Amino acid sequence: MKRILVLFFCLIFQNVLTAQIHEIGVFLGGSNYIGDVGKTNYVSPNKLAFGILYKWNKSPRHSYRFSYTQSTITGNDLDSEVRGRVERGYNFKNEIKEISAGLEFNFFDFNLHDELTKKVTPYVYSGITYFAYDELYVVNGETHKDYTSSTFAIPMIVGVKSNVFENIILGFEVGARYTFTDNLDGSLPKNKNLEPLKFGNLNSKDWYVFSGFTITYTFGEKPCYCKE
Repeated sequence: MKRILVLFFCLIFQNVLTAQIHEIGVFLGGSNYIGDVGKTNYVSPNKLAFGILYKWNKSPRHSYRFSYTQSTITGNDLDSEVRGRVERGYNFKNEIKEISAGLEFNFFDFNLHDELTKKVTPYVYSGITYFAYDELYVVNGETHKDYTSSTFAIPMIVGVKSNVFENIILGFEVGARYTFTDNLDGSLPKNKNLEPLKFGNLNSKDWYVFSGFTITYTFGEKPCYCKE
């Protein structure tokens, strides 16, 4: 994970040296998990999530986006409205550290060098996410850590943003991550010695969601946005 983070920041700084206009800033919000333990709400942030992000704006309609975000995700069956989960009474906590790269698309033109009017646009983002997490297992109702693992996820983010001040862009977004693991909660441990401890729906993957605000500072020479 450390090597990947080094590569991530090298790519950012390389783009800063060659790109036309840039944004760099932070994400602050909350996280929640969707899986086999706890509540079944899709968006229900209950733990702090924070991160950094960089955007390379290639046109008023699209940007290349790179980010690092981390949070703790939790689930508790006692908070669920599903009777079977409440009776089971499992709970867990896991640490998520992700890097993501992909394309952000604006529904309306978002020319940051047009300073005469305030601009607002909805946007969507997707790409590829790679994240570290703890492999868990449950014994007699108690959740334990086996080892730290990592895998990929597909981010699906929707949001809205505006240039609220000169060079300052404020956004709000909700982003679900479809992961390639079913063991953020300890329901499907990879360790073969722990196979008898499997539970829940073994045919669906876990999700986690980051919801919150982004604030970025934009800088760089005025682009022409002309065809190459």
